[in-house]
Amino acid sequence: MTSKRPKSKEAHKIKGKDKKKENNFPTADEGASEPDHPDYIFPLVLTSATQELFGCRADEDLTGENPYKLLKKEDIVQDMKTRASVSDFSPIKQLVLDYPEEELLLVFDRDFTYGQSFYLVLTVEAKENILKPSVQGDDEEQINHEEEDEEMIIPKTPESRPWMSLGSEQEIEEESVTESRPRLRYKISPLLRRCGAPVCFSDRSALDGKEGFVECPSYQDKSFSIREMERHTAIQASSDTKHSSTQTLWKYPRNMWTQYESREFSPEEKEHHLQSENLKNFITSVLTRFEISLQQNHITDVFCDDWTALCEDDGALTGKTETQLKEYQSFMDLHFSKEKTISHIHWHPTISGVIAVAMTERLSLEERIDNSTKLLLNPSYILFWNFTDPINPQLQLECPDDVLCFQFCPSDPNIIAGGCMNGQVVLWDISAHVEKLQDTRSGGKNISNKLDKNNVTPVVRYCAVSGIENGHKAPITDIQWLPETFELSKLGIPVENPSRISVQLGTCAPDCCVLFWDLRPPRVVSQSLTDVKQKSEEKPLENPHGVPNTFKHLNLTWKPFIRVSLPKIGSSGEYSPLKFSLRDNTVDCPTGDKPPQNTDREEGCGFAQLRVPSAKQQKPLENISTKLYVGTEDGELVYTDWKIEKDNDSGRLLSSKPIHRLLVHDTLVNTVSRSPFFRDIILTVSSFSFAIWKEGVTSGPILRSACSKMLRTVGHWSLSRPAVFFIGKEDGSIEVWDLLQNSHEPSQSQNISSAAVTCISTSSISSKQHLLAVSDRLGTLHILQIPWTLRRSSNSERQIVKKYFEKEEERLEYFEKRQIQHEKEKKEMEAEQQRKKTEPVMPLKQEEELEAEALKEYEQFLALEKVILKNMGLLTETEDRSDL
Repeated sequence: MTSKRPKSKEAHKIKGKDKKKENNFPTADEGASEPDHPDYIFPLVLTSATQELFGCRADEDLTGENPYKLLKKEDIVQDMKTRASVSDFSPIKQLVLDYPEEELLLVFDRDFTYGQSFYLVLTVEAKENILKPSVQGDDEEQINHEEEDEEMIIPKTPESRPWMSLGSEQEIEEESVTESRPRLRYKISPLLRRCGAPVCFSDRSALDGKEGFVECPSYQDKSFSIREMERHTAIQASSDTKHSSTQTLWKYPRNMWTQYESREFSPEEKEHHLQSENLKNFITSVLTRFEISLQQNHITDVFCDDWTALCEDDGALTGKTETQLKEYQSFMDLHFSKEKTISHIHWHPTISGVIAVAMTERLSLEERIDNSTKLLLNPSYILFWNFTDPINPQLQLECPDDVLCFQFCPSDPNIIAGGCMNGQVVLWDISAHVEKLQDTRSGGKNISNKLDKNNVTPVVRYCAVSGIENGHKAPITDIQWLPETFELSKLGIPVENPSRISVQLGTCAPDCCVLFWDLRPPRVVSQSLTDVKQKSEEKPLENPHGVPNTFKHLNLTWKPFIRVSLPKIGSSGEYSPLKFSLRDNTVDCPTGDKPPQNTDREEGCGFAQLRVPSAKQQKPLENISTKLYVGTEDGELVYTDWKIEKDNDSGRLLSSKPIHRLLVHDTLVNTVSRSPFFRDIILTVSSFSFAIWKEGVTSGPILRSACSKMLRTVGHWSLSRPAVFFIGKEDGSIEVWDLLQNSHEPSQSQNISSAAVTCISTSSISSKQHLLAVSDRLGTLHILQIPWTLRRSSNSERQIVKKYFEKEEERLEYFEKRQIQHEKEKKEMEAEQQRKKTEPVMPLKQEEELEAEALKEYEQFLALEKVILKNMGLLTETEDRSDL
C-alpha cells in the first residue's frame, strides 16, 4: 500500500465550511459574517421579565457553551394573549401559530451574529440540524476520510538508538551490598569434661546468684537510626461520590371514605344488642386482653416522646451552654426609689410581665423617730412595674406606713394584703385598674390611656386597715393567705369552705405571736328591728378619693380571730417569730386533686356579702395539717400547732406549746420557704448559713451549709428544678446552689449589684423564658434571665433529689442511733468503774505459790509436747528413755 501525505487540518476545515454553506443551516460553533439573517430564524430582543418568565436568562440559564432553550408553543401563545402587544413574541405571532410542533428552539446569540442577543428558529428542519448537525453524506468524502484515518494509524518500525547513561547505575551500585572482607566463622561447643556427665537439676530462685535470670530489654540504638529524607508517594484525584437511594411503597388502590356524624342505634336496638348473647360472648373473649392492655398503658406511657426524652441537654446539641444569669431589664424611679430600699417583691399571678415592689425608707430606728413628722407627710407606696415601660410605674398603692411584706389573694388577684411597720394589716382592691395593666401587654394599643393628662401614675388608696390596739405591737415581717380549699374556725380547726374564696390570712411579727384574720364581717347573733330599719335608711357615704367599698366594713375595726402565742419549751418567755410557713394543703382533699377555683363568681358578690357560718354548719376536715414552721430572731426554727386548746383548770382558750425547737443558726432567720416540689422540705436562711429541713425529722437538718464570710440575706427555691435554689448575699451577689452538682459549695456565684440583696423571686413567663427578680438595698429592681441549664429539669431529677433527701434522713437516723448507743456504753463504763472502786481488794498471792503454779503448767506443756512428737514419728523410744 502506497503511503500518501496526510492532508492538512486547514484544508479539512475549509472543506467543512463549504459543506455547511451548501446546507444553509448554522451550527453551534458557526458565526455568520453577513448581517442579514436567514429566513428560518428571527432575531428577538427579550426583556428581563420575559427571560425570568421562560427561564432563559442570559449568561445564567443560557451561556456560550449551552445556548439552546426549547420553549413550549402553548406558553408563548399564552404570553401573547396575556400581554398582547407588550409581549416580545408579538411580531411573529402568526409564525408561531403556524409552527407544526409543540416546542420551538430559542438560541442565545452571545456574539450578536444576527444583530440581537436571541433568535428563534421557525422551521422544524432547521431545529433538527442545529440540535443534531448533519452527518457528511457523500460517499467519496466518507471514503477519503476512511483512507486518511487508515493512513494516520499506519504503525512505524522503531529505530534502534545507542544507550546513554544518565547515572542510574551509580544509584544501583550504592544500594547493592558487596562484601569488603571475608566472612568470619565461629564454632561453639561445650567443655569436654561436661560431655556425657550426669546432669542434676534443682530448684532455685532466678534472683539468687550471679548466674540467675538476667533481663535483657530491647533499646533503641542511635547508631542504626536512619533519618528519612525523601519519600516517594502517589496520589490520584477523583470526583466526590454521593450515595442516595429512594424507596416507593406501592399499595393496592382502594376506596376511602370519611364519616362526619356518628350513627346511633334506636332505644329498641340498644336494648336488643345489650341483651344479646353475642355481645356477652364478645366481652368475655376480649376481657383478658383488654385488662392486659390497660395494665401496659398504666405501666408505660405510650404517648411519651422518646426523642425529646433522650435530648436532655439542648445546649449540647447546639453547642451553647449558657450558665450565667443575664440582665434582662432593670427598674428604678428617681422620685419613689430615691433614698429608699425594696422590702418585698411579688410577681402578678395572672398578668405576665407585671411585678409589684414595696418601697421603704432606708432609716434606722433612731432616724425614724427623729424624722417621724417628715415620714407622715411622705406616704409609702407599692409600685407596679411593667416590662413595656421601664421608666414610669404603672400603678401606685398608697400605704399608711412602710410595708415590709404583701401578697396577692389566691382566689382573686385584685385583692392585695400587706403588713405595715406599725403592726397594721392593709387591704387594697385594684379591680378598677386591671384593664390598664392588661392593656400594656397588648402591644402598646392602649398605652396612651394608662396615664392621665399630666403624665401622673394613678394612685390607689387602701380599702381597709386594721385597728392598732387589736393588731401586732411590732412590725409585721411575714404575711400569707390561707388557700381557698378550707377555712379556720375560732378554735383553729380546719373546716370546709363552701364559697371557694380565700377569706383568711395569717401574719407574724416579733411580738411573740402569730395572728389569723378573716375578711368577712363578724356574724351578728341578734339584731333589733330598729337597728335594721336605721341601717336600711342610712345613705351611703360619699367617697371623694375613689376608694372601693370592698372592705369598708373592716376599716379601723378589723381584728384577728385567732392569736397563736409561742411560749418557750422548758423555760419562761416566748419566741419572737420573723418568718413562718404554712403547709400547702391545696392537694390534701379526699380526691387528691386540687379543686377548681370559683372563677364564675358574680361581680356583685363581694366580701361584704359573705358571712361567717355558724359552728353547727361548719364541717371539720381531718386531712388538713395544722402545723407550721416559725423562724425566730434568735436563729431557732420552731414547729408548732395553731389549734387553740381549752385549759381544764381555768377554762380559758390557750395556745398549745410548740412541739419541738430546732437550733442551728446563730442569728435571726430571714427566710423560711417550702420547696414547690416537696411540701415537707423547708429551706431556712440565716446571716451566716442556711439549712434544709424535712418535716417530721427532729434530729436536725438534712443539709447544712458551712459558715460564710459574707452575710446571707435571702433565699428562694427554683420553680422549674427541684435541686436548685438561690441565695442572696450582702455584697450584692447571687449564689446558685445545684444539689445535683455540689452540696458543699455553690455551683456558681454572680455579682448583681453593689448593694445588699433584699429580695428574690422567680417567674415562668414561658417554657423558654424564666425570669429572676432581684432587689437591692438601693431601691433598684433587677430582672435576670435564667439560663437553660438552670431552668431545664431532667426527667429523673425529682426522683434523684427525693432519694438524696431520703438518704440524708437515713444518715441522721443512723447518727442518732449511734449517739444513743455511745451514751449507753459510756454510762455502762462509768457504772463498771464505779463498781470496781467499791469492790474489796483481794490479797496478793505469795511468791512461792506463783512459782509452783508456773512450774506445774510448764511440766504439763512438756508432757503434751512429747505426745505430739511421738504421734508424728519424730521422737523414738531411745530418745524418750534418755530424756527420762
